[in-house]
Amino acid sequence: MALNIRPIADRVVIQPAPAEEKTASGLYIPDTAKEKPQRGTVVAVGEGKKDEPITVKVGDEVLYGKYAGTEITYDGSEYLIMRESDIYAIL
Repeated sequence: MALNIRPIADRVVIQPAPAEEKTASGLYIPDTAKEKPQRGTVVAVGEGKKDEPITVKVGDEVLYGKYAGTEITYDGSEYLIMRESDIYAIL
């Protein structure tokens, strides 16, 4: 199913990766202690600004700031809308 959100200017829509369920040693993490993921997949991109083209593309896996973006729910799925400048790296 294609996402029907079209961000404007230098904004991108990211689907966050799921939060970790277990620690490296095998302990399960309760919902109240789970960290917000700081990585996700780009699902939509804007057209960029006049002098600044967008460098990420749909399908890129990216790292972003812990408090970056605005959380939205669309068709039952969670997404983040943020400026491209809030993205730190493409994996």
